[in-house]
Amino acid sequence: MELAHSLLLKEEAYNQLGEFQKAEFIFEWLQFLEKLLPVTSRADIRENQKKLVEQLTSLLNNSPGPPTRRLLAKNLAVLYSTGDTFSVYQTIDKCNELIRSKDDSPSYLPTKLAAVVCLGYLYKKLGRILGNSFTDTVGNVLKAMKNAESQGRYEIMLSLQNILNGLGAAAIPCHRDIYKAARSCLTDRSMAVRCAAAKCLLELQNEAIFMWSTDLDSVVTLCFKSFEGSNYDVRLAVSKLLGTILARALTSKQITASTKHNFRRVSLEDVMELLGTGFLRGSCGFLRASGDMLKGTSSVSRDVRVGVTQAYVVFVSTLGAQWLERNFSAFLSHILDLVSQSHPKAVQSAMDAIGCRRCVSFILRATVGGLLGEKAQIAAAKEICQAIWKLKKVVDAAISDGNLETKINTTDVTASQHVLVCALQELGSLIHGLGTTAAPLLQDSSTGVLEAVISVILHPSISVRLTAAWCLRCIAVALPSYVSLLLDRCIERLSALKSCPEAVTGYSFAVAALLGAVKHCPLGIPHGKGKVIMTVAEDLLRSASQNSRISLQRMQAGWLLIAALMTLGPAVVQHHLPRILLLWKCIFPSSPKDLETEKTRGDAFTWQVTLEGRAGALCAIKSFVSHCAGLLTDEVVQRLLPPLPSAVDLLTQLSSIYKSYGNSLKTPSTVYRQKLYELLAVLPPKAYEGDFSAVLKELVADLTVTDSQIDASAFLLPSLCHENDLLLLGPLLQETDHRFIEEQLLLGNSIAGGSLEYDPYSIYEKFAKGDSVPKPLPPALSVISAASRLFGVMFSHITESHRLQVLEQLLNSIKQTKGSRQQIVQLHVVSAFSTSLKHLANCKGSLGSEEVRRSALMLVMGALESNNPLLRCAAAECLARLAQVVSDSAFTAGLAQVSFDKLKSARDVVSRTGHSLALGCLYRYLGGISSTQHLNACVGILYTLSQDSTSPDVQAWALHSLSLIVDLAGPLYHVHVEPTLSLVLMLLLSVPPAYAEVHQSLGRCLNALITTLGPELQGSSTAVSALRTSCLLGCAVMQDNPDCLVQAQAISCLQQLHMFSPRHVNLSNLMNLCSSYLLLRRAVVACLRQLVQREAAEVSEYAVALVKESKEDFTPDVNIREIGLEGALLGLLDKELDPRLCQDIKETLTHMLTSMAVEKLSFWLKLCKDVLAASADFNTVASIDTTQEEETAKGDDVSVLTSDSDDRFHPFRNPRWSTRVFAAECVCKIISQCENAGSAHFDITLAQERKQRDSRDDFLVLHLADLVRMAFMAATDHSDQLRLSGLQMLQIIVRKFAAVPEPEFPGHVILEQYQANVGAALRPAFAPETPPDVTAKACQVCSAWIASGVVSDLNDLRRVHQLLVSSLLKVQAGKEAQNEQYNESTSTMEVLAVLKAWAEVYIVAIEKQKNQSDTHKHSLKIVNSSEESYRDVTFSASGLLDLVQADLGTLSKLWLAALQDFALLTLPPEYASQLPAEGGTFYTAETIENARPHYYSSWALILYATALWLTSTGFIVVDPDEGVTNLSRPVTPTTMCQDSSTRPLVKSPEDVNTDRFHLILGISVEFLCSPGSDAAMENIIACLHALQALFDVPWPRSKIGGDQELGVELLNVLHRLILTRESPDIQLAALEVVRLILFAAQEHVKEKRRSAEVDDGAAEKETLPEFGEGKDTGGLVPGKSLVFATLELCVCILVRQLPQLNPKLTGSPAVPPGKHLLLSEDGSRLVAAALVILSDVPAICSPEGSVSVLPTILYLIIGVLKETAVKLQDGQLPLTVAASLQALKGLLSSPMARAEKSQNAWTNLLRSALVTVLDCWDQVDGLLQELDEISLLTAITVFVMSTSPEVTTVECLQKRCMEKFKTTLDSKDPLVQCKCYQLLHSIFQHPNKTVSYPYIHSLVPSIVGKLQETEKAKPENAAELQVIQEGIKVVTALTAAAEEQHRAHLVACFLPILISFLLDENALVSATISAKNLHEFALQTLMQIGPQYSSVFKKLMASSPTMKARLESAIKGNQESIKVKTTKHAKTPGKSSSIQLKTNFL
Repeated sequence: MELAHSLLLKEEAYNQLGEFQKAEFIFEWLQFLEKLLPVTSRADIRENQKKLVEQLTSLLNNSPGPPTRRLLAKNLAVLYSTGDTFSVYQTIDKCNELIRSKDDSPSYLPTKLAAVVCLGYLYKKLGRILGNSFTDTVGNVLKAMKNAESQGRYEIMLSLQNILNGLGAAAIPCHRDIYKAARSCLTDRSMAVRCAAAKCLLELQNEAIFMWSTDLDSVVTLCFKSFEGSNYDVRLAVSKLLGTILARALTSKQITASTKHNFRRVSLEDVMELLGTGFLRGSCGFLRASGDMLKGTSSVSRDVRVGVTQAYVVFVSTLGAQWLERNFSAFLSHILDLVSQSHPKAVQSAMDAIGCRRCVSFILRATVGGLLGEKAQIAAAKEICQAIWKLKKVVDAAISDGNLETKINTTDVTASQHVLVCALQELGSLIHGLGTTAAPLLQDSSTGVLEAVISVILHPSISVRLTAAWCLRCIAVALPSYVSLLLDRCIERLSALKSCPEAVTGYSFAVAALLGAVKHCPLGIPHGKGKVIMTVAEDLLRSASQNSRISLQRMQAGWLLIAALMTLGPAVVQHHLPRILLLWKCIFPSSPKDLETEKTRGDAFTWQVTLEGRAGALCAIKSFVSHCAGLLTDEVVQRLLPPLPSAVDLLTQLSSIYKSYGNSLKTPSTVYRQKLYELLAVLPPKAYEGDFSAVLKELVADLTVTDSQIDASAFLLPSLCHENDLLLLGPLLQETDHRFIEEQLLLGNSIAGGSLEYDPYSIYEKFAKGDSVPKPLPPALSVISAASRLFGVMFSHITESHRLQVLEQLLNSIKQTKGSRQQIVQLHVVSAFSTSLKHLANCKGSLGSEEVRRSALMLVMGALESNNPLLRCAAAECLARLAQVVSDSAFTAGLAQVSFDKLKSARDVVSRTGHSLALGCLYRYLGGISSTQHLNACVGILYTLSQDSTSPDVQAWALHSLSLIVDLAGPLYHVHVEPTLSLVLMLLLSVPPAYAEVHQSLGRCLNALITTLGPELQGSSTAVSALRTSCLLGCAVMQDNPDCLVQAQAISCLQQLHMFSPRHVNLSNLMNLCSSYLLLRRAVVACLRQLVQREAAEVSEYAVALVKESKEDFTPDVNIREIGLEGALLGLLDKELDPRLCQDIKETLTHMLTSMAVEKLSFWLKLCKDVLAASADFNTVASIDTTQEEETAKGDDVSVLTSDSDDRFHPFRNPRWSTRVFAAECVCKIISQCENAGSAHFDITLAQERKQRDSRDDFLVLHLADLVRMAFMAATDHSDQLRLSGLQMLQIIVRKFAAVPEPEFPGHVILEQYQANVGAALRPAFAPETPPDVTAKACQVCSAWIASGVVSDLNDLRRVHQLLVSSLLKVQAGKEAQNEQYNESTSTMEVLAVLKAWAEVYIVAIEKQKNQSDTHKHSLKIVNSSEESYRDVTFSASGLLDLVQADLGTLSKLWLAALQDFALLTLPPEYASQLPAEGGTFYTAETIENARPHYYSSWALILYATALWLTSTGFIVVDPDEGVTNLSRPVTPTTMCQDSSTRPLVKSPEDVNTDRFHLILGISVEFLCSPGSDAAMENIIACLHALQALFDVPWPRSKIGGDQELGVELLNVLHRLILTRESPDIQLAALEVVRLILFAAQEHVKEKRRSAEVDDGAAEKETLPEFGEGKDTGGLVPGKSLVFATLELCVCILVRQLPQLNPKLTGSPAVPPGKHLLLSEDGSRLVAAALVILSDVPAICSPEGSVSVLPTILYLIIGVLKETAVKLQDGQLPLTVAASLQALKGLLSSPMARAEKSQNAWTNLLRSALVTVLDCWDQVDGLLQELDEISLLTAITVFVMSTSPEVTTVECLQKRCMEKFKTTLDSKDPLVQCKCYQLLHSIFQHPNKTVSYPYIHSLVPSIVGKLQETEKAKPENAAELQVIQEGIKVVTALTAAAEEQHRAHLVACFLPILISFLLDENALVSATISAKNLHEFALQTLMQIGPQYSSVFKKLMASSPTMKARLESAIKGNQESIKVKTTKHAKTPGKSSSIQLKTNFL
């Protein structure tokens, strides 16, 4: 194939190839050429042009296939348009010559066709350059058409379309001739020719004025004719032509002089009349129809009506949305008139009426629902309402004129019914689509929408009543706030008008419909409504027999209400279950005898009532079983069963009853059958085992009833066929945009489809799809589908002999019928049997013996050769399922053999298609029949069939079957891949495009082959690349196919290829986003979705580039150049109605957003803003002035927004609310993407800097104004969903930007300027009519805003705070004031949201206050110049607390009540009986399940707040009225769950506190024991914080300290938490709780010891009992011991951070020895916290106990010290080291070390510990430099200072310690030396001489020696200076401590050293800073020491005059600057003092 990539065809390579390879080679070359020519230079082309033209024209004679000829023609045209045009006339002549040729043989045909195609493309590309030659050409082509066959006609039409396109107005001379030719083709037998003709005429009408002026009528009639017998593609093409021409006629202004005299202006009425004629009279024209009409035979064929319906839609879409808005009322009245009584023919039969109504609904949905924006939709809804009122008046007049005596004039009444049905359906759909944005429409009293709909509920026609009820249901789903209101109104009217039959049925329909709506309304309805409805229903059923005139209606209404009530679910139904079961029992006779007496007594009317009632009861029970499965306990099932035998008895008697009473019982008995079958199908078959045979008999009779004339295949079979096989049966069974009307054509003429009036019970069921009306089938059909379903269930449960009998019976009944009836019976039987096989396969059952199999096989085989393709398809599937159930390979092979034999011998299409599909289906269920011979045989036969060009059907079915085998045979197929691929390519290149179904099957084959090859396609070997090229070639051919479904196949093939081998696939021509085919749009978007996951940016750029290149947009009304692919997709999302496609678009956009939003920030934000701003004009929001603060700065923003309303700027006109919600969600996603991208997005200073550096950079914070504005627009919209999204967005903005400072105003934050917007956005959410979910969300935003601290001024904060206060008042009003509109659980949601919001504010206020008091303490130390800022902060925090404080009393009670509720709700189910009967404070017992989630989402913060409040009161406050119920409801937990008789009148404060303590502790422990893996971090942390707060005050600590088991349990829970949660925050919080528990235990032990001492008096001190753990033995019991639990937990933390501490691990390879770890900051904090806890442990042990834990604690503390003592740069200690030293100090100074019982043991252990520390030094020499000597020295010092002398004064230890100090003193590092001096300083001052003296003796000499050396080497830098200063201090201190007799000696040594540091005046000037400082320090010290030891001083001065002189001069120099100096002196020790601070371990 590589050889084909050249400008000229390589002929030598070409000639070597075989026949088929040649075709492939040529196609590959032409494809390459097509890409090459546009980019080749003109000179190169001219050079090779002659040769190229020769090569291309010679190919014409090679009989090229359809795709090849199209490419060939395109290349020729491009060649001439870029090169020279000299020889073009020769080429045209050559083509004409070929066309004229007389050779009619089939082999010559492709050459002729190629010539035709070439002419088309040459004229299209070159147009008028070709001058006048076109007249001959067109003449020649038209002449050729006269005797061309269908392929020729097809190509000629398309060619003429191209010629017209190229020539434009120049072609006028030929227009008439072309028009004539196209007219005849428009009614051609071949559908493809009709499509081509329609395209040709569509091109022609651009210039041929006569088509839409003088000849308009005849064109329209022609189109109607063309619709007759058409298929879907023809209807699409012709309706487009018709709609476009009529739109053109209506809008055209230009009239040329020649046509002026006979031209009439066409008005809208004329156009509508033309279309209406087609709709009502079909294609029979205007004159001929009258004769038929008189005979009454004419009925419009359905395909014409459906075609015209599509033309209406095209017509309106062409004129556009604005035209529709302006002319809506005229349009509406015309459309509704189509089904009115003014055209009685259209609606003469029920079937026609239903068909017409569907068409009218479709027109309205597609235009009003598809084109108009929300504003216009509301206007349209008002118009529809007006129409309903008008019709209502007509009916009222007719009824009132009729003066009840005379018969009501029925024609008038029924006249309006179809119009009303259409109007109500559209109104319902409109409002359903508008959602809550329709609120203004319903509030507008002048329109009176609700009044209009409710008034029609009393219409005499049942279908109108039902549709009105359905319309109410739509309103309820759209506006949940109306559900309760409408229910009340309907129930009230129902009770009031109980004696009017219309009212009883009408209002009961309405109530049932509304109940069905409740499950779509998340906010529900009040629980009590169920009771009301149940009462009404019972009342209706009871009173049914009182008045025979309305007994039928009451019976039906009563059961309908009960059935609808079931949809509310178990929570509601369980309360009414006993009454329902009683009614169920009573409606059937209790014994067969009673049934007999019934039969003898009744008449036709009573039977009608009885059957209606029983059918209703069956329906109610079925509804119960399907909606309340939770209540189906064994007991309930037992109570359901008794009436069943009686129901079955009646079923068997029906036929005799029907015979006795005649036709009036036909429908009721059919309905009864259907409902009984449906009920039995959902009950467990065991329940009615006894009735099997009776029921089966009836089923068989129903399935084989011979008088049924209705072909129901389109209903029964599609669900039994595999969805992939349905593709074979044409577009009608697939999803298309016109499915709604096209369905009628599937059904044969006797049924038009379903309609509500056939089964009123469907009104409460779930919507089938979106908002479309339920469409139950007529009872005669429903009963068959119910029977076949039940047969499926029962057949798998009966015995084998019974099965055989049933199958034989079915076979006989098929044999006994003939012709069409036989086919209908066969169809019923196959559908029933197929269902039973499905059940058998599901329950892994077996079919039975040989005989059963044989009968089954006969049954299926018969259907496999049926004339109905759908039945063949189902039979093939059934055959495969049969093989699956039998699962015996011999049987399966036998089946395949039968098909093989049939296919070899049969010649008829039917059996060849059926059996070929059967071969493929067999593979589907047996996962590859794993024998290669079998596979080879299948493939061989299917190859042959797929090349049978005489029958496209056989080809399509065989190829489809082949695709199944390729897909399912797995790796076995690999050997066949290449031949199959060649076959597919050969067929793609040769099958005419008219056979779209063959091409679709080929596409599926190619797809399956690509999947089979899979990742192998990435390979680079020649074989693989050949396969890959073939696949790409196949895709290219398919993409060029005119059929959209084939193009969709091509895209999904490319998508597969791209997945396996992305490098080789070029997806440039993907962008067909606006095809009229749904499946193609889906394929494009699905492919895009895959692409953008990998390379979003490339796709996006490519799309824009492509549009710029091609100069045309893919989507006509979207400008991709400006808004990019993303904008185009958003626009598409707004128009699309298909849920799956919308989901894909959303995912595509989300992928693009995640990968590109940060780079293209402004672009994305502008897109979202455009979508959201489009709604701003629609809302009344503008009245709130959001720009108060920003008048000046942001003034220009406002003007931009207002000018946006100009259409040209606005890419999105009126997007729907769902699109706006999506845009708001996108903004939230953008914020989170920016958060991951870097901090600059949230730091305005940084962002501005970087923006200045590079203007292309873009940061989120710079768009804050836009973000706030978008959130504001969304939060104040009419749509509740959008409000929720807007509030969510606002909350995110507040959370993320709260801390961003405003650089221009220090001390303020950037969000502060938007506080007016935030307030204005929140205020509407607290209005009384706002739904509770919006208010709950707004509460969250309020608390986030107040807590964020953005606003510091209390007066500003009050605005938002006031909103929360108002909500709190609402909460206090309690259950009495609850909202009656929604379910009680919604008020729980709102209450808890309010309490949670307050809790958050309170928590923040307390935290701020804490931080404040800390900073305040701090600020007292450092007197700061900015006192102002401190005052500010204090004000805001205490201010915030003041705000809460006012309501704290109320709040605390409510919080406690909510926690009490939560505690009850978390009890396990077995305690359900103990829950309070009336529910909790904030939930009712009935809505307990709905309330749970709300508690789960808010308890944690409430718990924390409550704990903080109790802490702040120190558990002291108890209300005076605590015991009595308060606030008119039991608020305090103390008063709950207790019976009033047992309740003490007033509890003691101690009891109240204990209750509260256990409440908080219980909730926390219950949650922390097992937080679900999904439990939010915030909840765990809040819970731990609550425990911290709880144990912060003495009283609760005393509770836990005194209860050891409780403490241990808590520690175990925390231990588990630490093990399962990695988050450092959680672990730190848990450790803090552990510390407090330990502290509590310490307090408890201390208290016990103290009280014991006081009690026993000092005398008997020796015999004091031991307190603390470990008693006298020192043993600790795991599980009971607090100490053990604490140690366990600390070890867990330490070993997790420092694995080396685990002795088991130290030798293992996991831990490299001796490597020091630098822990993360979090890790260090955790280790430090654990060490603090460890050092406190001995305090709660008895002396013996302390001995047993001491080794562990020491090991851990020293271990941490050892592992983490690493030198840091600045000489600071690591946090862990500091902590371990602190812990060591705490431990060593423990009183236990001195207690007599434990002293010896402690001393020994501590010595060992000291040895361990000393040994750290002597480890490996190499490691010495890493170890931090300072830390170890400090540790030694801690030992020396903190333990009793006998520990460290052991000689060997003391010696080693001193050595360490010595070596350290000689250290080269001044820092180390300095620290060493400080440590020695403290040791020398040790009060015990035995400790300090040895150190002094051994170390002072070297210190003094060091100081003496300094005289020669003055300090170089500050560090060295400090060392000397420290040395001086040490000696000074020593001097003071020395005994009198030695002191003089010391001073005498010391003074000379000091004096030697002084400098004389001259030296002082030139000295370094260090030397100067030393001079000053020495002088200072001398001035202090001199007066103290004056005698020694004087002696010394006298003996050394030089010294004296030196000192005097220094003192003199000092006197002058004494003041300055003193301040300086005060500053120099600063450094040392800071070090002192850090080392206060001692």
